[in-house]
Amino acid sequence: MKFNLLTKYLFVYAAVALLGFLGVTFISYRIDYAKVYNYYTDALYKQALSISSEYADDYFSEEHLRIVETELRTVALLNDTRIMFIDTAGNIILDTAYAQEHNTKDILYTIDGFDYTSLGTKHTQTGDFYGMLDCTCLSVFAPITSSFTMKGYVVVHLDENVITGNVYTTFNTNYITLVMVMLLSLSFIALYFVQIHKPLNGIIKATKEYGKGNLAYKIDVKNDIDEIGRLSASLNYMASKLDESDQFQQKFLSNISHDFRSPLTSIKGYLEAIADGTIPPEMTKKYIDIVLFETDRLTKLTSNILTLNELDPKTVRLELSVFDVNSIIKHTIETFEGTCKKKRIQFQLTFSAETCSVKADKSKIGQVIYNLVDNAIKFSHENSVIYISVREKGEKAYISVKDNGSGISKESLDKIWDRFYKSDASRGRDKKGSGLGLSITKEILQAHNETIDVVSTVGVGTEFIFTLALSK
Repeated sequence: MKFNLLTKYLFVYAAVALLGFLGVTFISYRIDYAKVYNYYTDALYKQALSISSEYADDYFSEEHLRIVETELRTVALLNDTRIMFIDTAGNIILDTAYAQEHNTKDILYTIDGFDYTSLGTKHTQTGDFYGMLDCTCLSVFAPITSSFTMKGYVVVHLDENVITGNVYTTFNTNYITLVMVMLLSLSFIALYFVQIHKPLNGIIKATKEYGKGNLAYKIDVKNDIDEIGRLSASLNYMASKLDESDQFQQKFLSNISHDFRSPLTSIKGYLEAIADGTIPPEMTKKYIDIVLFETDRLTKLTSNILTLNELDPKTVRLELSVFDVNSIIKHTIETFEGTCKKKRIQFQLTFSAETCSVKADKSKIGQVIYNLVDNAIKFSHENSVIYISVREKGEKAYISVKDNGSGISKESLDKIWDRFYKSDASRGRDKKGSGLGLSITKEILQAHNETIDVVSTVGVGTEFIFTLALSK
């Protein structure tokens, strides 16, 4: 059986309420009873001592005993007590509750089995006082002495119902306090329900929607101040990024499908035409060159996809060596000679030194430079200049590739490094692009623990600047 957090908290709340009730009923009652019992014990003992010291001299004085009895009856009535004078033999000489006619010299009655030595060091007992009382009482003893001789005891009795009545007064206050605390605790559960339980249910529902592939689902974020709100906002952000990534992949697959289908269609068409003799023999070489060109396109596209797979940060391996980056740049420019002549594009090279030795993977850095130069050519206008510079600063070489082309919009700047991203402008300028070049470039440089930055203005041009470690 599964329980959600709210059910668990309610169960804990009920358990705490029950334990609190039992605690107040048993433990608090005992504590309160002991406190009130000790209070009355001390008060009655002080009263008994006061009576003993005040009336000890007149204890067996016939002329004063009647006056003493009258005064003590008044005291007993005011304090809800019963006062007795008992001699050492257990004879009751004075009892404020004794209602029968008697002489002052008379012994009112005798307690059978009374033994004052059995008290030891105690001065209290609880019960019916040797069967003399009709209820359970707290009995407090105070010795009556005269000339260092024990004459008897003053015994003050208090009905236990008086003690329990005072205990229940405090006891009921404990119940009221418990109820108030539980109500306050209930308000915390209500706060939990509103602030945590409902938002968590929303998050759970969102994760289920994401699991179904509905990445467009949004969690209703009331505020992003607390942890739940920030978690919800983070999940919304994650889902939006995953959704964008999914859209990029779909777009990428669509582009790749188009880029594969177009050359394959051309290759198939030309080869079938050559095979069935539609193309005359003297034109065969021309169309074979076209087939080879389309094959090169497919090879390059496949190579880019494989390169991306090889650049997994967990498995990438770099073959580090020392080489002259200036010569790599010059060699790369030479490979674009034909394309640059068609568009009448020129290069302006600026090197801070004749050679610039860096330590990196020569093959992969060559691909970085090739991608950046290829990208600059694609977006450059005819009769324009591409500027490439290399300068040394500290332990780094800074390589810049700058064009005067169409530029990149601010909205696209953060996306150009994403795998599968291919802007509309890119497709409009050059339908051979797959949208993988810049992603490969950045991942190669990240594998080298280097950086690459871009500065671009629409209609003005774009500059890419990356770093490489200088050879020591």
